[in-house]
Amino acid sequence: MGVEIRKWNPAVDNVAEITQVLHRAYAELASMGFRYVATWQDDAVTLARLERGVAFLAKIDTRVVGTATLYFHTPARCAWYEQDNVAYFGQFGIDPDFQRQGVGTRLMNAIEAEAIQQGYSNLALDTAREARHLVSLYERLGFQFIQEVDWEQTNYTSIIMNKKLRIDP
Repeated sequence: MGVEIRKWNPAVDNVAEITQVLHRAYAELASMGFRYVATWQDDAVTLARLERGVAFLAKIDTRVVGTATLYFHTPARCAWYEQDNVAYFGQFGIDPDFQRQGVGTRLMNAIEAEAIQQGYSNLALDTAREARHLVSLYERLGFQFIQEVDWEQTNYTSIIMNKKLRIDP
């Protein structure tokens, strides 16, 4: 499987296709009752979220099969995200047909490399506290619990998780 990981290019990449991938990727979470933004967002929300950060796509041939967006110091999100040395990611989803095939790992590697290149020593995320399978996944990837947050656009309590990035001298 030839997966290409690259930065999102607004001149050539179809926002509607990215939105559809996110909807498919988050469908299982929606069926569990979690109202992640990616379960309901439209193309305008997808575009705004892509433009706010550094977005990456996983593509096979011309098909988008995954996405993740890296964000930097953003005021008013939560105390942890506001720290100067913390980057965080969101809009992370892999089409269910391509999950458990290393696509997510490759996207995560690209996100971590970009955060390090930009000078960040911490990488954070938020997810539903009760989405135990996701919390376990992120723990296996080296993320640790930091704090709880209650976002107004979701119907669950989120946890912020953080991973110290290894920055080689």
